[in-house]
Amino acid sequence: MTLSTDGLPGWLDPVAHAATTIRGEQLSRFLPPEDGAGRQSAVLILFGEGERGPELLLMERAGSLRSHAGQPSFPGGALDPEDGDPRTEGPLRAALREAWEETGLDPSGVQLFGALPKLYIPVSGFVVSPVLGWWRVPTPVAAVDPAETARVFTVPVADLTDPANRATTIHPSGHKGPAFLVESALVWGFTAGVIDRLLHFAGWERPWDRAKTVPLDWRS
Repeated sequence: MTLSTDGLPGWLDPVAHAATTIRGEQLSRFLPPEDGAGRQSAVLILFGEGERGPELLLMERAGSLRSHAGQPSFPGGALDPEDGDPRTEGPLRAALREAWEETGLDPSGVQLFGALPKLYIPVSGFVVSPVLGWWRVPTPVAAVDPAETARVFTVPVADLTDPANRATTIHPSGHKGPAFLVESALVWGFTAGVIDRLLHFAGWERPWDRAKTVPLDWRS
């Protein structure tokens, strides 16, 4: 399994370029432990084209899960032995497999075109490989297992870049991070951090009010 930028739509060129130049410390302050600790995993950052132009595929994790319950996220999960070498094709296979298992996505319609540096999620101990994909042939998606996935949805990139939908969240620990209020969801944490940096390095970011804060229990 290999990465290919052949035939990508022109609007994805900035993202493909960013994937070849961006460094881990430019994406997050949480990088994989030097001692190799952490569970290898991968997420699929899937760009498609909908009625309102470019869009991203996201899902909302079930509220009953042990880690990151109820959070919007990219499809993804831990690598399995059959995925292969975690240093090469393993994350690519895992990202597609997990997306299929969680959303019913047909992997044959996805073109993988890039991979971002590995990042770390301290709260769950995952070492995450973000894999970039182009939804070349869209197929129906939905929550496959309600015990794992509450819903699957797409978000127009135009909504993610709209300053009105952007805010800062403050975790109980005091950590501040970017957030997006889109599709009746508050996207925050790891997922929002990666989206925020991708928008920035792709040149799509629009000035927004970083002083605007939203509580994590924003629905209450």
